[in-house]
Amino acid sequence: GGLELPPATTMELIETLARADGSSAWCVFIGATSGTVLALLPPDTAREIFQRKDVLLGGVFAPRGTAVAVPGGFTVNGHWQWGSGTQNADWVMGGCQVIRDGEPERMRSGAPRSRMMIVPRGEIEFLDTWHVTGLCGTGSTDFVMKDLFVPEGRAGGIGSDGPLPRPLYAFPQFGLLAMGIAAVAMGLARAAIDELVEVAGGKTPSGSSRKLAERPAAQSDVAQAEASLRAARAFYYE
Repeated sequence: GGLELPPATTMELIETLARADGSSAWCVFIGATSGTVLALLPPDTAREIFQRKDVLLGGVFAPRGTAVAVPGGFTVNGHWQWGSGTQNADWVMGGCQVIRDGEPERMRSGAPRSRMMIVPRGEIEFLDTWHVTGLCGTGSTDFVMKDLFVPEGRAGGIGSDGPLPRPLYAFPQFGLLAMGIAAVAMGLARAAIDELVEVAGGKTPSGSSRKLAERPAAQSDVAQAEASLRAARAFYYE
C-alpha cells in the first residue's frame, strides 16, 4: 500500500536531503529500507502495522537478540547498537536468533535462522549512548528488549520468508541498505564542496594576500573533489 518507488528515485531524494542535513537523510533511508520488512509479513499483520502513510519503522537487522519460540509467537531478549531513528519510530525491529525446543533454528543451508522481531516503540528501553560529533541528530542510540512477547505474525525472516511478488521486493534488502548509506555520503560530499567554494571566495588565509579561491592548490583540490564525486554518482546511478 505504500508508494513502492524505484530504488533510484528514493536514493535521489535521500541524497538531496543529505545536502541540507545528513542526520535527516540518514533517518529517512533507515525508515525507507526498514519498511521493506513489511513485505515479509502476513498481509493482515502488515496492514495492522502500516495503518497510516506516515508510520515509521526502524531498527537493527543484526541478530543481537534471541527469540525463544513459545505458543503463538516468541519471547524476545536482546541489546542492539546503532538504533538510528528508533526513538521517533512507531515500531522498532531487532534481529534475533530463533531458538526452538532449546536449539538454534537453522535454514535448509544449515545457517542459523534469524528473524526481525517487530515491537511497538512504547515497549522498548532506550539507552543514552549516542554522544558523537557527526550525525548526532540520528539518535542512533542502543536499545533493549526484555522478555517481550512478539506474535508469530510480527516476526519477519530475511532470506527465509518469501516477500511479496513485486519488483521492489525482489531487490536485495541489504543492497538497499548499502545504497542508502552511499546516497547520504554523496549528498554530504556535495554540500561539503559547495560550502568550501562559498567560503573560498571570501576568505584570505593568514599570511596570504590572495583569497583561498585564487590559489592554484585550492583550485586543484576542489577540481579533484568535484571529479571524484561526479564519478561516484555516475557509477552509482548509471
